[in-house]
Amino acid sequence: MKKIITMICGMLLTAMSSMNAKTLVVYYSYTNNCHDIVQTLSSQIDTDVMRIEPADKTQKYEANGYAIGTKLLNAIKAAPNDAASYPAIDPVSITDLTPYHTIIIVTPLWWSQMAAIMQTYLFHHGSEMAGKNIGLIVSSASSGISGVVNDCKRLVPNGKYFSENLWINNSNRSNRSTMIKNWLTSVNYNSLTAIKTPTTKSTTTHNYYSLSGQRLSQAPKRRVFIANGKKVFR
Repeated sequence: MKKIITMICGMLLTAMSSMNAKTLVVYYSYTNNCHDIVQTLSSQIDTDVMRIEPADKTQKYEANGYAIGTKLLNAIKAAPNDAASYPAIDPVSITDLTPYHTIIIVTPLWWSQMAAIMQTYLFHHGSEMAGKNIGLIVSSASSGISGVVNDCKRLVPNGKYFSENLWINNSNRSNRSTMIKNWLTSVNYNSLTAIKTPTTKSTTTHNYYSLSGQRLSQAPKRRVFIANGKKVFR
């Protein structure tokens, strides 16, 4: 029976080592640029996908020189620890992040900051991402993404961030498939998301006997005894 159990455990461990831990892609997309990025990404890796949507879908964030979008960002900046500062979003489709080992966040850049809608989601769920691998892909027109990276690390302070973030902008958007592929290779995605095979303790047993042939429950501390057929002196 012990041999059968050992064999089954070995088979399970071998199967687990060939599996990948679950990945979730969370994204918000206003102009559908991020949606296109996620479509490309999900064609290259096995992942669940969740889109974040604002509760108020009538807002035109870019109107009047991006006045509404700027107002939302300024409210967050003024009181980043106040839930009331963040715009409302629809209920999310995935409420339990426990099964996910890796979470990739795909978000637009608004005036050098993370889009307010994505900030809302991370404000409420960032603490649930502690200890998970966190990847960040940012879509923008032209400006750099350091402000978005800072927002992400503020909202998900205990994530295990990929070694690199991916920035896709208007000048390279048409090349996103290759960029995503190269990024996944650069951060060693397959290694990051592989389930580690647990180590097992040795199951070797020892049989101890006195010189008179009586079986002992453990090795005596000070005497002559027989261990696995050999005479031992202590």
